[in-house]
Parts: sequence; C-alpha cells; structure tokens
Amino acid sequence: MEKKATSNETEPLTSKKDVSDCKEGEDCKENGLLVRNPKSALRLVEDGNKVHPGQGDKGEAAQISNGYSGVQSSVPCNGMGEVEDAQCTAPAATTTTTTTTSTTCGAEGQQQLMELEDRETWSKKIDFLLSVIGYAVDLGNVWRFPYICYQNGGGAFLIPYTIMAIFGGIPLFYMELALGQYHRNGCISIWRKICPIFKGIGFAICIIDLYVASYYNTIMAWAFYYLVSSFTAELPWTSCTNAWNTGNCTNYFSKDNVSWSLYSISPAEEFYTRHVLQVHRSDGLDDLGGISWQLTLCLLLIFTIVYFSIWKGVKTSGKVVWVTATFPYIILFILLVRGATLPGAWRGVLYYVKPDWQKLLATEVWVDAAAQIFFSLGPGFGVLLAYASYNKFHNNCYQDALVTSTVNCVTSFVSGFVIFTVLGYMAEMRNEDVSEVAKDTGPSLLFITYAEAIANMPASTFFAIIFFLMLLTLGLDSTFAGLEGVITGVLDEFPHVWSKRRELFVLGLTIVCFLGSLATLTFGGAYVVKLFEEYATGPAVLTVVFLEAVAVAWFYGITQFCNDVKEMLGFTPGWYWRVCWVAISPIFLLFVTCSFLSNPPELRLFDYNYPYWTTVVGYCIGTSSIICIPIYMAYRLIVTPGTLKERILKSITPETATEIPFGDIRMNAV
Repeated sequence: MEKKATSNETEPLTSKKDVSDCKEGEDCKENGLLVRNPKSALRLVEDGNKVHPGQGDKGEAAQISNGYSGVQSSVPCNGMGEVEDAQCTAPAATTTTTTTTSTTCGAEGQQQLMELEDRETWSKKIDFLLSVIGYAVDLGNVWRFPYICYQNGGGAFLIPYTIMAIFGGIPLFYMELALGQYHRNGCISIWRKICPIFKGIGFAICIIDLYVASYYNTIMAWAFYYLVSSFTAELPWTSCTNAWNTGNCTNYFSKDNVSWSLYSISPAEEFYTRHVLQVHRSDGLDDLGGISWQLTLCLLLIFTIVYFSIWKGVKTSGKVVWVTATFPYIILFILLVRGATLPGAWRGVLYYVKPDWQKLLATEVWVDAAAQIFFSLGPGFGVLLAYASYNKFHNNCYQDALVTSTVNCVTSFVSGFVIFTVLGYMAEMRNEDVSEVAKDTGPSLLFITYAEAIANMPASTFFAIIFFLMLLTLGLDSTFAGLEGVITGVLDEFPHVWSKRRELFVLGLTIVCFLGSLATLTFGGAYVVKLFEEYATGPAVLTVVFLEAVAVAWFYGITQFCNDVKEMLGFTPGWYWRVCWVAISPIFLLFVTCSFLSNPPELRLFDYNYPYWTTVVGYCIGTSSIICIPIYMAYRLIVTPGTLKERILKSITPETATEIPFGDIRMNAV
C-alpha cells in the first residue's frame, strides 16, 4: 500500500479492499486501483477549492456510477485546519480521470464522520412507513376532525380541507421528509447544512416537543385508567350508585322510565369528572389541588413502555409500531361495523356529512381546515426530519409523503363515521338532536359521550377494552415520534457526548417529561392540559414551520433544494411543488398564525371559565420556545467575525457540505 500526492492525475475508484488492510484515514491501492477507506464520507465536487457547493453546483457535480455524489473526508489537513488538495497517481496503463477533493477538518469534520459512521437505518421500509403513519394518525384524528367537520358544514368542509391539504399540508410534509433524508440530521444540526442563522428553530422544536410530552401523555394515562376500569362485568360508568355520584346523576339507559332533564348528568360524565379527574376538588388554575396517585401510576407505566420502546433507536421502535400503528385500524373497523348497526346511527351519519354550503363563505371555516390539516400531518415537530434521516439515501420519500398523508386524511374521515354513528345512537336514546349530544369537544367526546354509548351496548366490556386499547396505541405512536425528534436532534448536535450513551440520555429525557407532567396529574390537571393544548404548542409550531419554509425556499434556495431532491430521487420536483414551497405554503402558514393571534380562543372546560390572565400565561409559554430563534440569530451575528455584511453572509451560508456515506458500495469515477 502506498500513497502518492506528486501527480496531477487520480485513479478511478473501481474496486474495494478489505477494511482491515487500510489504515484509518488513508487510501488503499491494489492492482493499480485506488480504494478509499470506507469510513470516509465522500463527495466528488467540481471545484476543489469550494468546500460548500453554491447554488446549482450539486446538480452539476461529478457523478458516480451508483448515483451518489460525495466529498472525500480522508484528505489531510495542513495543520492549520485548512484543506489541502490530495491527488494520487495512476499507473500508465490505466485510464485517468482528474478529480479534486475537499473536506472539513478539525472537530467539526470529525463530528460529521462520527454521525455518518454510527448512524443506523430502518431495518425495513415498512418500519419507516408505519412509524410515520403512527405519528400522523393520533388521538386528534378520532375526536378533533369529526367535531371540526360537522361544526364547519359537514360534507362541505371536505372542500376547504382538501384544498388546504393539497396546497399547504402535503407540500410541507414532503419538504421535511426530503430535508431529513438528504442531510441525515436531526432538527438542530441540520441547519448548519442549510442556513446556520436559523439554528434556533431546532432548539425551539425541542422545547415544543417537551411541552407536548408533558400533557399529551396525561391523556393516555386517562385512557389507561379507563382500560383498567373496564375489566369488570359491569362498567363502572353505567350506574348512579357509586360513591362519586351526585343527586343529578341520571341513568336514562336503565329499564326504569327515567326522563332526561336540563340538570341531568350522565353517569359516564360523573365517572370522568368526579372519579378519574376529580376536578370538583380543584378551584381552577388558581388552586390545582393535590396529585392523583392513580393517574400518577398510570402515567409512570406509560413512560416505562415509551422508554423501552425507543431506548435502542429506530430499530426497536420500528418493530413496536407493527402493533401500535396497525391495531387501531382493526379496532376502527370493528367499531364502525358495530356503530352502523345501532338504532339511530343514520341520524349521526346524516348530521356528519350533510353539506352546509353557506359555511364555505365564512373565514373561520377555512382557518379551521388549514389548522386541522397542518396539526394532523404534523410538520414542525422535528419528527419527520428525524425519521427520514434514518432512511437510505435513494429512498423514494416523494412516494412516502403522498402515501402517508393520504392514509392520514382518509383515517380522519373514516373516524368521523365511527364517532357519529354512536352519537346518532345517543341522540335516539335521549330523544334529542345530534347537535346537543355532540356539543362536547376534545377528550370529553371520547371519555364521556363515546364511553357512555359503549357502556350501553351488548358486550359492553369487550368494546370498552378494545376502544381504550386503541386510544393507547394511537397515543403511543405519537409519543415515540415526538421524543425521537428531540433525541435525534440532541444526539446529532452533541455526538461526542451522547452518541454512545443513548440509553442514558433517553432515560433522563423520560424522567424530565414525567416530572413536567406532574401539574397535569393534579385534581385541576385537566385545566392545565387544555391550556397547554391551545396556547403552548399551536402558535409556536405554526411560527416554527413558517420560518423553516422561508429558510429553505428563500435562503437555502429553491433551486438548490430541488437539486438535492433530484440527486436522491433522480427527478426534479415540478413547478407545483416549487410554487407551494416558495409562496403558497408560507402564505398558508402566515394566514393561520395571524388568524389565531388576532382571535385567541376563549377557553372553557366543564363549568370553569378560564380567567383573562391565563391567556397571558399561555402566550408566555408559547413564546418561551420560539424566543430561541431570535436569541440564536443575535448570538450568531455577535460571535461571527468580520463586518456586519460579512457576518450576515457567513451566517446564511451553509457551514458544511452534506456528506453521503457509501457504506459497502463500489464506486467508479466517470
């Protein structure tokens, strides 16, 4: 083996050699053929003096026979952290091709190599698809979409919903998958390869994900409590003879001739509010009361399941989603068939899909459609970036985006039939209009209305068990994904600290999330959950994705981004995608954000009206995450040397080129 740098000619990369025969960082030569060390990440670029290809350069870069392009990271530094060109000599009998190489040296270069050497990939393509579907299809698909749909015109709502999906949700979904797959980084470190000054977006995403983990898992703890309570011959929310019941409890499903009055409260509602949540022991956000030890145990078990599902990485969670992502569809089908056979089911279905065309003239309907499709698909939480970063480089993420987003939207629509067939049954039994039965929104629709209907079906115990199991599996998928977004982001940003200590980091993260959830486990915890759901995540995520779309399309450059996609998939995104990324999607996000900020929701839960100061607190919580973005921008401009113009230019120029690992692939220079 010898290494020469005395000639202007380089040898074609046409063979490979056993790794054990090469020294780290050196090239191997066998039979006149040059073989690069497989631990090096390679990118052949047109100009050896350019560490970072400019706009359009990647599309014109020298290509390799397998479709990859690369930058050689095995080039030695000159001792000053600068890059030296490395050129090798080929035998006279060999056809030569001149190439130049460039690299990033020092700690940053070693960090990139560590990322590429240690990065795992999905065991199977289906693991990735199920994980993304499990993340996108969550509890909101079951309760939020049906309610939003009938509230905003029934079947007519599908028109603005579809338009917002086509021009807003799906393009952003596709963009995040492509970014994560190409750059192979989480939500923090990916920005040094796109536009470094926007790195604060990654920190904001991590904080938002922690907020979500602090309240979302509490809803699953409620579902788990219901699941445990369902293993009885008679479900505990079917009668008014329990210790938690009041004099207003009215069991109109009983055989006695009981009439429903204005002050009547169903046994299911009292079980939820007085036994599970115990909100009567709290005076509101001013006095949350003590912590429910039953819910604390349920949440502890939830986080235990979450930890052992994600502690080893996507190879572990990718197997778990085979159950958690497919099981809900089996249950939805069973419940749909059962609901369709109930008396009065047709009333609910008619109310759900009957179009009210006048609603389309109202601005709030379009705002609700945009918000629903955005929060349903879920860009902006770092999850799509993280999951896609474990894909193979040439995976067809375009097809994945279309398939998973379509499955998500169809699931939402079908869930509406599952819910409203039961609501029609409830209206029939109460002798009321469907609108009165379906007035509850959010978790109340599941834990009161739907639970009550199940309790009065034949084989109620069976249907209760499978229903709350479905809620658990829907929630677990989203929790896996949200925490993986944080884990991947932090591990990619600090690989020298956490790359070999993933299990320890995940343990610490789950403990932090559990401790952060304690406020939601109090007797007034339901009030905290609603406050976080409305204010802590909504405006913040919308702002994050708006800035992300602007940074990619306007600063990184739509031409450069499309060249990246072509390098992965072999084709360039069409004008429709370009227009959406550059203009329509950012306008879509700005429209929803401004509408939300100009008309903040007035919160009410059960009989509690949220005081005005809670709106201020809610916005402060939401601002606490997005404040990372301007703070990092200011920090970046301060620490960057040079004039103000030079600082700005350096801050919006990618620090490092994206390096693509070849693994065990044979390469030929052409």
